[in-house]
Amino acid sequence: MAHIDTHNSENRSNKRIAYGLVLLVALMIGMSYAAVPLYQLFCQVTGYGGTTQRAEDSAVGIIDREMMVRFAAQVDPDLPVKIVPAATQVDKVGKKITVNYRATNLTDAPVSTTASFNVAPASMGAYFNKIECFCFTEQTLAPNETVEMPVLYYLDPELDLNDELDTIREITLFYAFHAS
Repeated sequence: MAHIDTHNSENRSNKRIAYGLVLLVALMIGMSYAAVPLYQLFCQVTGYGGTTQRAEDSAVGIIDREMMVRFAAQVDPDLPVKIVPAATQVDKVGKKITVNYRATNLTDAPVSTTASFNVAPASMGAYFNKIECFCFTEQTLAPNETVEMPVLYYLDPELDLNDELDTIREITLFYAFHAS
């Protein structure tokens, strides 16, 4: 009677399973690191979740429809900076508008901050275009310094072609400030 070496075939099978599981874990870790930038890219392209668009220049025209844009800010409690949002604006859709947020460093040391942002209602994110914004770069404030932080934006007139947006008359641009 021939002796079959089942012990070696079980070891090979167990090694294949172990290698497969290690590969699966490595793949899952890699996907978790890729998820955030891929999600950000998706939001920037589609305006999903109120992510605004970045534009090189202004829209192709101005239409009669007016829109109110409110500005809001939230500062991380550990960040010693006071932020005053820009004043509410009411202007025609398509018009380039510049507003300023005001930031004050409340300490005797330099402070660096960045701002993340979104628009509410979220459906307007695809139509809110920023040409220039302090949020594109890190802001460093000298001790006790107060600075104006500009936002140059326009609302894309194509929003008027979307019937779902007919009832929207107000937008809020929100910034969350945190230490960088």
